[in-house]
Amino acid sequence: MIHETSQRIIPLILQCFLFILLVKRSILIDRYPELHFFFLAGLFSTIIALIYSLFKIKASLHMMAISGFTVFVIGMNMHLQMHNPYWPALLILLTGITASSRLEMNAHTYKELFIGFIIGILPQVLFLYLWL
Repeated sequence: MIHETSQRIIPLILQCFLFILLVKRSILIDRYPELHFFFLAGLFSTIIALIYSLFKIKASLHMMAISGFTVFVIGMNMHLQMHNPYWPALLILLTGITASSRLEMNAHTYKELFIGFIIGILPQVLFLYLWL
């Protein structure tokens, strides 16, 4: 586990570059608009987490990832009109399991989990409007 926020800066910068490469080269908006906006929102989440790290505020990256993916799956269910409640329900359950495991391992506080949860959800919801 990385306890200091200064140790998160280089991995988050590398993740930003990988997301940029993925969005610019592989997952183009013409072919895969849903995935394009999913990874673009992931890039924005990573940038926000990087900014928080620069200000010495630790956010749960696990919560950021699972909550962003949960919002994406809910958006895909709405977009494809699948009316399938099982995948979103499973992912909401896994979000809770992830949060409780991070608390049990003393890796994060409630505040850090909430910050990670919000950082994961907000960009996905904002970009959901563009492709839904």
